[in-house]
Amino acid sequence: MPHSLATLKLNYSLEEDCTVLRHAHSGPLRVLKSLYPESKSICHNVLIHPPSGLVGGDVLDIEIEVAQGAHALITTPGAARFFASNEHTATQKTHAKLAKHARLEWLPMETLAYSGCLGANQTRFELAEESMLIAWDILSLGLPHAKQPFLAGRFSQHFEIKNEWLDKGLIKASDERLLNSPVGLNGKSCLASLVMASGTPLSKALKDHAIEVTRSICDSQKDAVTMGVSSPSERLMVVRSLSDQVEPCMQIFQKIRLAWRSEIWQISSNTPRIWHT
Repeated sequence: MPHSLATLKLNYSLEEDCTVLRHAHSGPLRVLKSLYPESKSICHNVLIHPPSGLVGGDVLDIEIEVAQGAHALITTPGAARFFASNEHTATQKTHAKLAKHARLEWLPMETLAYSGCLGANQTRFELAEESMLIAWDILSLGLPHAKQPFLAGRFSQHFEIKNEWLDKGLIKASDERLLNSPVGLNGKSCLASLVMASGTPLSKALKDHAIEVTRSICDSQKDAVTMGVSSPSERLMVVRSLSDQVEPCMQIFQKIRLAWRSEIWQISSNTPRIWHT
């Protein structure tokens, strides 16, 4: 089977108080029509990959630019799937740049690393002054619901906010210490990160309040998910999660996102409709 190379370029601009998307694609990667369920200033988009998964040698390359004052929310209709590969690595790359006063919500559904996959997921963000980002990365090793554990293969992660934070690692199915040790993944199959980043330092009072609210949400679900929130810098908040399944993690991340929107952005709650279909 030939390898698939797909690219998608998304450019958001604010025009007469409306966030407008212009885009170009090559290969099997598309963006659905722009939706405005909140206001014209916030543009919602759903990215689709018709093949529904990646095999060895496939590359998906997504470039995003959010111009000054624009606000984009990007999600997907379902999980990104990395299927088993005999030789070559399958790669998904996302690079987003936010201009001054821009906002981006990068909220794709989970990534599934099938047993035997050779996968790489690279996500990078660059923030200008006064710009803000809410983004998550949710990875499931194997297919827990189908009782198909991650027994072979490897998966590399690169989740970066330029000059501010880098989460990078390589997960090998053969690495028993990493997968099962209490100081590693402790036998959990779902690992995830949720970040709020700002191009300009957040005030201490605002950040402390947001952390308190976030910890309250985490504590309310501590029986289902192992979670923690921290603030590595005055520009960043990070929630880390380990769980047996994707669903409880996703539910909590969605609650935290809504709380951050309300407490930090003063935006009313809104959940993309596609998450409920």
